[in-house]
Amino acid sequence: MKKILIDINIILDVLNKREDHESAAKIFDLCERRKIKGYICSHEITTLSYFMGKYKYPRRKRELIITKLLDIFSIIPTTEKILKNALNSAIDDYEDAVIEASVRYEEVDCIVTRNIKDFNKGAIVCCNALEVLVFIEK
Repeated sequence: MKKILIDINIILDVLNKREDHESAAKIFDLCERRKIKGYICSHEITTLSYFMGKYKYPRRKRELIITKLLDIFSIIPTTEKILKNALNSAIDDYEDAVIEASVRYEEVDCIVTRNIKDFNKGAIVCCNALEVLVFIEK
């Protein structure tokens, strides 16, 4: 079974129906139906909660969204080891380096993101939502 990590920008695409949200929604559906194994980093959940609060999502809606994400995706905990490994990453942005270190720890096949360039210096395969649908079919 393919293992993918969903970057927060893909989650926001689905929630806000941004560009290419249809492909992202298909990935969510595949994860929910257990056709692929989907992951989210633990720190992405708290960051998402912050953004939903900033954009005036009512508390109940935030809780429902987070509950749904926790039901669909496995959560990679942010551990001391992951944080230390991220410090040695070739990726400049520390948050992205933490994602890469998390993916390596969990042996995930691919990061699904809108910002592939953010992970260019890393060693993990990155795809946008449409590309990952093709990747999954292989």
